[in-house]
Amino acid sequence: MHTHKPHKLEEIHASKGYEASDVRISGVVVFLVALTIFAVVVGVLAYGLGKVLNARMKTEDGPPSRWAKQVDVRPLGTMPSNPEMQSKLSEMTQSFPTPKLQTDDGSQDVADMHAREDLLLDNYSWADEAHSRVRIPIERAMELIAQRGLPVAKPVEQAPLMTGDKKPVIAVPLTNGFTRTGYELEQKAANAGRAGERK
Repeated sequence: MHTHKPHKLEEIHASKGYEASDVRISGVVVFLVALTIFAVVVGVLAYGLGKVLNARMKTEDGPPSRWAKQVDVRPLGTMPSNPEMQSKLSEMTQSFPTPKLQTDDGSQDVADMHAREDLLLDNYSWADEAHSRVRIPIERAMELIAQRGLPVAKPVEQAPLMTGDKKPVIAVPLTNGFTRTGYELEQKAANAGRAGERK
């Protein structure tokens, strides 16, 4: 009867201060060979894929003609700037269309927008002159609505409420949704102060 004896592990002596056994060179060689084969395979695949893509691009672009040919501009070197082009470029950048970069935080733009809205809300103006439609001031519109009332839509038939459901309640808004910005209030106070000084 054959008995299997376990391999006895070599005892490590820390007193030597270094690894007593040699490195296994076969593992390093296998890794380097596999890495080289992988690099060669990837290089061949990349080269072949490049050839296929270039051939396809040539067939799609058609044969080269005198109108479509590549020119090597490297011998020309760095060309000096054209003063005429520089002046045109500066004109274009000076008259760049909106939106432009704001020099402040946009408060003046908001104030201007509210001023335009006030002009529309407080004055008569044409909404559609061809069809004789006129905008009226908002105060006059509110007076007319108070006199005539709003048109009433037909009541919508609602299904009976299910158990546990409640009828929706519409809350009245606390404001009309419009308020002046702090910048506009400061400008208004400053204008009022100037008007008081003139008197």
